Amino acid sequence: MISSKNLILKPLSASQLFKYMANDNSLERELKLNPTAKTITQAIIASIEETILPNLSDSGKNHLFSTLWAIILKSESRMVGDICFVGEPDVDGEVELGYLTYEAYRGKGYMTEAIACILDWAKRQEFVKSVFAQTAKSNPASYKILEKNNFVKVGEDDELYNWRLIF
Repeated sequence: MISSKNLILKPLSASQLFKYMANDNSLERELKLNPTAKTITQAIIASIEETILPNLSDSGKNHLFSTLWAIILKSESRMVGDICFVGEPDVDGEVELGYLTYEAYRGKGYMTEAIACILDWAKRQEFVKSVFAQTAKSNPASYKILEKNNFVKVGEDDELYNWRLIF
């Protein structure tokens, strides 16, 4: 668990990920949180089932780089988004970051704070040298969050910008 001024970032266990996917407030009940309206897309469920859960069951992997972290707003005891690394650092020490703010909590600075918080944690991990992220060109709010956290645009294709932060 990681904490900042307004947020708690809590890594989810395999059983908690199943509750997250059920999207029936069972996860919030377990974590003693207020219910949160969130949309769990088929793409998110597929990512959890095909990548996150198999990585969590691999005892040779650091599960903190493989799971979804719930972003909890302290003042409301409510999940406002989630954040994750897309696996452990590669041979060059780079990890990929993914994140989602639930609709009712967008534009309030929570994801900027959550990313700053998880970057601070990542910097202290022995093998992490840089963080990579991608944002849709059509989502300026998402890439402004990365810019506020000192990411630099390092490339693009027709739909995405690529970002990197080197420690």
